[in-house]
Amino acid sequence: MTTADEQALTRLVRAHGTSRKLAERAQLILLAAGGTGVREIARRLGVWPKTVRHWLCRWRAADEAAPVAQRLADAPRPGAPATFTPEQICAIVALACEQPSEESQLPLSHWSRSELARCAVERGIVESVSESSVGRFFKRSRPSAPSRARLAHVQARS
Repeated sequence: MTTADEQALTRLVRAHGTSRKLAERAQLILLAAGGTGVREIARRLGVWPKTVRHWLCRWRAADEAAPVAQRLADAPRPGAPATFTPEQICAIVALACEQPSEESQLPLSHWSRSELARCAVERGIVESVSESSVGRFFKRSRPSAPSRARLAHVQARS
């Protein structure tokens, strides 16, 4: 390990803005470079020895020219890429904030999911979107209400 790598790893471990996992991985590499065994590192950090071996392997296999944080970053997750961009979702949410009769010429007082989906396609926000996807956009962005127990606790204190 180079002195520059060691200094960068130490900065990552000590920095307050470093994510816990990244700091843990940096600490793991530093301990291994100091001659600590896999099982001892796992015990000190509270992780499985398999995890220690995995990150040591990833560290050794990574390009040495790459930044330290990039070498310790998570690998991309498998799965399909997102279908809708955040901008498209925001535009659909903004569309829902309009009165349906203003722009869309609909005889409605409130939007339905199917009408929002149809109008989003008509306005060119998206090529296609299902009404269930529109419903998920709103379900994800809805602020959660405090529980009744939490409300009762707050009322009891006042």
